[in-house]
Amino acid sequence: MNRLLLSGILFALLIRSAAAFSPFVVSDIRIEGIQRTEAGTVFSYLPVKVGDTLTEDKAAQAIKALFGTGFFKDVRLEVEGGVLVVLVEERPAIASLEFVGTKAFDKEQLRKGLREVGLAESRIFDRSMVERAEQELKRQYLSQGHYAAQITTTVTPLERNRVGITFAVDEGEIAKIRQINIVGANAFKEKDLLEQFKLTTSGWLTWYTKNDQYSKQKLSGDLETIRSYYLDRGFIEFNIESTQVSISTDKQDIYITVNVNEGDQYSVSGVKLAGELLLPESELIKLVTIKPGSLFSREQVTATTKAISDRLSNDGYAFANVNAAPEIDKEKKHVAFTLFVDPGRRVYVRRVQVQGNTRSRDEVVRREMRQMEGAWYDGEKINKSRSRVDKLGYFDEVTVETPAVPGTTDQVDLNVNVKEKPTGNMMLGAGLSSSEGIVFSGSVNQQNLFGSGKHIGVGFNTSKINKLYSFSYTDPYYTIDGISRGFDVYYKDTDTSKTATLASYATKSYGGGVRYGYPIGEDNQINFGLTFDDTQIKTTAITPQRYNDFITKNGDSYAGLIASLGWAKDTLDSRIYPMKGYVAKAGGEVAFGADKLGFYRTNLQYQQYFPMTRETTLMVNGELGFADGIGGDPLPFWRYYYAGGVGSVRGYKPGSLGPQDPTTEDRLGGSRRFVANAEFLFPMPGSGMDKSLRLGAFVDAGKIWGGQTAAFIGDEGMRYSTGLSLAWISPMGPLKFSLAAPLGKKDGDETQVLQFQMGSVF
Repeated sequence: MNRLLLSGILFALLIRSAAAFSPFVVSDIRIEGIQRTEAGTVFSYLPVKVGDTLTEDKAAQAIKALFGTGFFKDVRLEVEGGVLVVLVEERPAIASLEFVGTKAFDKEQLRKGLREVGLAESRIFDRSMVERAEQELKRQYLSQGHYAAQITTTVTPLERNRVGITFAVDEGEIAKIRQINIVGANAFKEKDLLEQFKLTTSGWLTWYTKNDQYSKQKLSGDLETIRSYYLDRGFIEFNIESTQVSISTDKQDIYITVNVNEGDQYSVSGVKLAGELLLPESELIKLVTIKPGSLFSREQVTATTKAISDRLSNDGYAFANVNAAPEIDKEKKHVAFTLFVDPGRRVYVRRVQVQGNTRSRDEVVRREMRQMEGAWYDGEKINKSRSRVDKLGYFDEVTVETPAVPGTTDQVDLNVNVKEKPTGNMMLGAGLSSSEGIVFSGSVNQQNLFGSGKHIGVGFNTSKINKLYSFSYTDPYYTIDGISRGFDVYYKDTDTSKTATLASYATKSYGGGVRYGYPIGEDNQINFGLTFDDTQIKTTAITPQRYNDFITKNGDSYAGLIASLGWAKDTLDSRIYPMKGYVAKAGGEVAFGADKLGFYRTNLQYQQYFPMTRETTLMVNGELGFADGIGGDPLPFWRYYYAGGVGSVRGYKPGSLGPQDPTTEDRLGGSRRFVANAEFLFPMPGSGMDKSLRLGAFVDAGKIWGGQTAAFIGDEGMRYSTGLSLAWISPMGPLKFSLAAPLGKKDGDETQVLQFQMGSVF
């Protein structure tokens, strides 16, 4: 038997000798040494087939190809007569990946991260991959501030040609930022500049924000913030020369030094428009926020160019460009701007296409579109369309693309890409309120029933004073014009005897009704409805005599219809963390029925947010409510207004404002209500722009007055308070705290310095 061994470097030497190897025709191929790898896999990579003539070059290619798969740590070729024998030694497989001492990361997340660099269970073991994985783990720990972390990797051979890999980690202590220095800053105090940084030295809240842990990404963001700070205050030549980050020898302290060159401060000497204006210059100049004589501000320059290009996009010029060319006068420290306008070609939208809606029907998205097919491109309408689709709440992500139509120069398509999210939910919760006690709540809701956009919900809410059970159904597009229709059924049980502040009585109500919403603008809507309500009244041994007299005269059972009408406009930029915009509401209800006990209630509210800086805003709120009987009927006492506590005038016990019963001194409520609030809102110091935490300094005012008779006492006028508030979107749910001090406290006032509300009802 003539056998030739070709392997590795020996093969490279042997093939140089013609006497050592003669080409031959391969009559058969046999694979030896495989355990897990299929023979077919080897044949698929082997560049030699039965019937081929095996030459030196083909033999070298075969060995190279099989080594290149990464499956084998040794490959040999042998010849037995006309049979080519391929002998392989497989690399071991990874049987397990274990982590010891890891606390900063979840083990499953670590396995996922290593899988991305090629190391995972059941894959082929490769020593280089293990080294890469070890470096990736070190990188992850460094990104979290564990600069002293040590990683030891152990590879343990197992039966059936397998290995187990264990990463033993000594995480060490997290390095904290000890000091941040800004060198070269003269125009502004270093303290003021450091306040712009998200990174900071350790403080009382940094255990939560982690902002005292160095992050390259956060530092890059902070440097850009400083750059913007200078460029928005006239320093057009400002530059960050260098940044040094050093660590102490014990790897526990981080020192950051930023070297800046401020340059000189420049003011704007003039602004002019040039290029193809299309629109009257007088109209465009109104969009220019750069004013001669003011300090240079990059923010204003960017806002101006964007405003002009956005205005042109509203007329179909989707690709308009506006460039601001500065002319710097270094002697006078002036800068003049020429705004070059290039509108480009006017385009229209050929087709609107909805993509990604695997559950929601096309019409659910299309009916929110304000940009129509075949119409000129309108940037404002496209942005409004995207916003309306996003506000539906059915999608995790909504993006809009406007690709050009191939073969045309004046057409684009509008592609609306959505990513569906679950719209049905079942929630059970518990909360705690300083006024309501423990609150249990639950609900089953489907906001997008069968992908139709219709809403259905069943809920309950129980507390010490109130119990509510409800069912609701809403069709937001009962008509194609956007008129909504909904139905409600409810049962409510109220017992004020369980609180020491309010006058004692109990009611049980049930009812149902229909409601409609009529849009009169993008942010405006009129609502109206009709509800049947049946209320039963019960008294207690300590019910005020005037309530007993009311029941004696009018009975303890009231059934009738309640008609409601309201208007609302909402332009807030966020529901959770508003910074600008306003909410205006006006509404009322009129009750009438067989019991001939008619009454009306009206409510007005206006709330607006005025941004003061990038992080702070001023909220002002005013509410007015008034109610009375109709046709000489008295207003039912269970329909009275109350005020005091979180949501109205903080610092006073909930429901404690207004008239008192002269005998029991219980609070009776009133037929008139006024509440006003002014609150300066700002982020928690040290938390940056973390939107889960917000502090406020407030002044509240409120008054409850009016009632059944003029005999009510305690109506001396307005009540005021001031204090601090905290709003926290915690993992347990929304939480509100207030620490308030009444202003001008009078005899008989019931105050409460600390008030809170946790786990607000969904």
